[in-house]
Amino acid sequence: MLSLDFQSINREVAECRTMYFEGKVKKVIGLTIEVEGIKAFVGELCTIYNDKNNPIMCEAVGFKDDNVVLMPLGELIGIAPGCRVVPEGRPLSIRCSDSLLGRVLDGLGNPLDGDSIKGGRYYSLDREPPDPLKRRRIKDIMPTGVRAIDGFLTCGEGQRVGIFAGSGVGKSTTLGMIAKYAEADVNIIALIGERGREVLDFIEKDLGKEGLSKSVIICATSDKPALIRLKGAFTATAVAEYFRDQGKKVILMMDSVTRFAMAQREVGLAIGEPPATKGYTPSVFAMLPRLLERSGMSDKGSITAFYTVLVDGDDFNEPIADAVRGILDGHIVLSRSLAHKNHYPAIDILNSVSRLMPEIAENEHKMTVSFMRDLLATYKDSEDLINIGAYVRGTNPKVDKAIEYNDEINGFLRQGINEHTSFNNSISHLKEML
Repeated sequence: MLSLDFQSINREVAECRTMYFEGKVKKVIGLTIEVEGIKAFVGELCTIYNDKNNPIMCEAVGFKDDNVVLMPLGELIGIAPGCRVVPEGRPLSIRCSDSLLGRVLDGLGNPLDGDSIKGGRYYSLDREPPDPLKRRRIKDIMPTGVRAIDGFLTCGEGQRVGIFAGSGVGKSTTLGMIAKYAEADVNIIALIGERGREVLDFIEKDLGKEGLSKSVIICATSDKPALIRLKGAFTATAVAEYFRDQGKKVILMMDSVTRFAMAQREVGLAIGEPPATKGYTPSVFAMLPRLLERSGMSDKGSITAFYTVLVDGDDFNEPIADAVRGILDGHIVLSRSLAHKNHYPAIDILNSVSRLMPEIAENEHKMTVSFMRDLLATYKDSEDLINIGAYVRGTNPKVDKAIEYNDEINGFLRQGINEHTSFNNSISHLKEML
């Protein structure tokens, strides 16, 4: 006897498009395309067909009078007045499955390293963050394999941390060490607005085969249109959410949030938004929490996030750094002066903080770190006197102790790229130093 699945049939019928509106390109101004004759919501995908009938995907970003303003998810080349425009009736989404592991994707989730992704399910790029009341509290430690972080800036599973640094101080190298050695099930690595040369360098040198096997790379280089760079950050977050929904421990690494903010600034200025602080439009500061709040704990799994922030001119109080620091659960500052001393990773312990360390670390561990921080601060205050030989030993017992321990503490904080230390060994080593 033939049986019919009426629920499935009704669902298919409901998704069928029985009619659609078709518009045409009216004008192109800068990075935007004005289209007349269609109605589209902000974020809706639209397809432009040029004279050669080649489809060009665009997204609705605003309105002007009765016209819809689009931005292309690619190049403007080939678009002319009168080209047909068809709204797709849906926002941008990405196909997610376990086969993404070890793959390299572009900013829209299309594979750059081979065949297309098969199976899985679609995830919208613009999703709501987890319900605040359904987020599990952060109680467990997330070992990163980096001694300076595990010892002095202990991170929790589901914590969101910013890595703040100027250019050339070692952000990407630090991310590579975390990707290789952190005790996570999956790494999602977003390279947003970076140099094209650095992508392969990061994969082969910083990440390596061991790190790549459990990672998904999302790459939107600086030569890509602003909208692609913007969507790359949301694509990476959506992929991380897919694995979190499987109940896995996910680490999301984004390099960098500053390039994401710059891309949104380009989009905002192109559609006529007024510039505000340092040229950044108001939508940038509205977009940052929308992106950053999506990581963290859920009722199923966790996303522990590390976001790099490229500070302009080593100014750690510039607008994007200041806004991001207020959203995240801690910040790691990389110091150019330490990098000049060949101290890597160049983490400035005294200017860095993990807001969750007091809740998740053991009391003995916290007391040891507090004592070590006090010695570092004491040495830093007296460093000029010590270097010129003006300080006489025995004058101040606290300074004497800081001098005694300084080399040993810095030796603990230094770590080679291929040097892995487990969390337990790091904490044991820290306690043995006293």
